[in-house]
Amino acid sequence: MDFATPLIPARLQRRYKRFLADVILPDGSEVIVHCPNPGSMLGLAGPGTICWLSDHRGGNRKLPFGWEIAELPGPAADLSRRLVGINTGHANAIVAEALAAGRIDSLAGYRETRREVKVGARSRLDFQLLGGPPSGPESCFVEVKSVTLSRVTGLAEFPDARTERGARHLLELAELAAAGHRAVLLFLVQRADCDSVRCAADIDPAYAATLQQVAGRVEIRAYRCDFALNGIGPRGTTPRGITLAAEIPVTGLIRP
Repeated sequence: MDFATPLIPARLQRRYKRFLADVILPDGSEVIVHCPNPGSMLGLAGPGTICWLSDHRGGNRKLPFGWEIAELPGPAADLSRRLVGINTGHANAIVAEALAAGRIDSLAGYRETRREVKVGARSRLDFQLLGGPPSGPESCFVEVKSVTLSRVTGLAEFPDARTERGARHLLELAELAAAGHRAVLLFLVQRADCDSVRCAADIDPAYAATLQQVAGRVEIRAYRCDFALNGIGPRGTTPRGITLAAEIPVTGLIRP
């Protein structure tokens, strides 16, 4: 998934009301930007953090910029491994692109992909894959969770805040599995510096318990992302896009 326009670096002043942030642009001006992440963004939203912004000026959005990527401190040569995609809305687009290109081997062999599929009276799941291979169920439901948290080097964690909605999705996936469908929870780690994922049980014990409860019925998979970079330009090296990369293990689960 490539960004529509080149991203602009800024420095974070503060994040507040979940979806707003004050940043300083390269010209020294201070602006309010949209922060498209409802989680805590633990470790990613401290004052001084470098934010990479999409430019919405000239469009019909209320705020002129949107926060897309947080940059962690580190050696300049390792920029692609210091970037974290914080826009949870991009997770489905990244997975959809990979599905269309046939780059998710574990979800290959389906003829049709539907998005935002209604399940029950008040929920939707991200994808339904139809026309599956003869060896398995004809239908596969997939729920994608964007992962940004890492408190231990190389280890991603989910969630970064309590999520009753996330636990409900797990139970819905388990119900679909019991009805004969294939059901998959896909953790999309929007960072390139992690090689495994675990549940952050200390942050949300209820979610951790529900994840353990459904682990024998729901497939739990994880993929990390890679970041494409533009070459040296007026602003130096800048992020160009985010793509789904390698599958990585989910640790800490005891499967029946």
